[in-house]
Amino acid sequence: MHRDEPVEYEPVSVKAVLAEMKDTAELLIDLSYSAVLHGSPELAAEVLTLESRMDVLQLQARMSVMMAARSPEDVEDLAPVLGVIGAAEKISDAAGDIAKVVLEEVGLPDAMRAALPEAVETLVRVPVADDSPYLGRTLEHINMETETGVRVIAVRREQATGKAGWITNPGRDTDLRADDTLILRGFEEGLREVYEAASGEPYEPLEAPDPAVEDLERAVDSIVLMKNMSELAVDLAYGAVLFDSRGVAEEVAELEAEVDALKSRFEAWTLRAAARVDDPVSLRGLVHLASATEVISDAALEISEGVLRGLKAHPVVAEAVEESDEIIVRAVVARGSELADATLGDREVKTETGMRVIAVRRGRGDADAGGDGPDGESAAAGDGDDGGEWIVSPGAGTQLRAGDVLIAKGTRAGAERFTAMAGSPQEFDGD
Repeated sequence: MHRDEPVEYEPVSVKAVLAEMKDTAELLIDLSYSAVLHGSPELAAEVLTLESRMDVLQLQARMSVMMAARSPEDVEDLAPVLGVIGAAEKISDAAGDIAKVVLEEVGLPDAMRAALPEAVETLVRVPVADDSPYLGRTLEHINMETETGVRVIAVRREQATGKAGWITNPGRDTDLRADDTLILRGFEEGLREVYEAASGEPYEPLEAPDPAVEDLERAVDSIVLMKNMSELAVDLAYGAVLFDSRGVAEEVAELEAEVDALKSRFEAWTLRAAARVDDPVSLRGLVHLASATEVISDAALEISEGVLRGLKAHPVVAEAVEESDEIIVRAVVARGSELADATLGDREVKTETGMRVIAVRRGRGDADAGGDGPDGESAAAGDGDDGGEWIVSPGAGTQLRAGDVLIAKGTRAGAERFTAMAGSPQEFDGD
């Protein structure tokens, strides 16, 4: 949507619009940072397309909320809904700013691509060719994730009107059509196979250069950690609203404070690096990234602010989060459970449950008494609720201990199996 394109009121389900806004905001974060890390104008252009869609959604949601307010009591109940809408819009705008760093060539050091560890899943955009073996088949029939480890997280499809529509987190019944654009998440080996089957073209990943300046490498590492923490904060914020959990909302506040602290460290590393690089102007993009990332973490705090203030979330918000394409689960690893004293890879958690562990929170007290785990992380057990450190984007080698708090994301069908593996009696037992 162009900024000057009119949007007229039409009766829509606030719940459905909020659910789509949530899924779109999460996809925008993924796409925008992937565009930067891969130096991909194509992914950046997709971000701006989705940002335009978000503009329409937030206007529709605001108009529907205003139509629903018929008394002062309604206004009080619906005020937090407007807060959630505004926060999602801020996330969208921040993602657009991140994409423009690539599209407008604001300036980014090559060290950004060096921040992509080989063992981390990445995003790739691929068009479906007319002669692709995937054509006309459903994702269930293709069985892509089981056979290659690659997941289709979104599909952009041309509509009869000539405008692009999005299917976020497509299901097993989603069929693939010619000229669809797929957003894939996976590891390089699987991505190569799927990319070539979908497009008929060879897959050519970008080579990551070695960082030349140590201070610059630290600045980039800070940006990546800020990104991971902000993304986790958004997930937790929606979980706090869904389960009306003050404990989880407080974790969002802690993450937001940590992102602020990381930004201060980032600024110091960037200023020191500026004196040692040939072209300090090339660091402008990093400054833009840090500012946009902080906006995302601030927006996450806004989403959970009502819970922190003791306000009951309006049922329409909780229902929208619950009906979105993916859910968030919080589980504490119980002593003697399948996950205690095992790694995520040992138990094949993602394969067994369909849930992706996106973060582990380890208690401070026991962390001091432990050592280092196989990933260089503190591997000691804690009670999971005494503050502690966050392990964001844990890998297959991350060691789990009794008392660790696991934050996982996936389908509702896998949540029960996941919590059973952890030995937790309830989903997202926030308090």
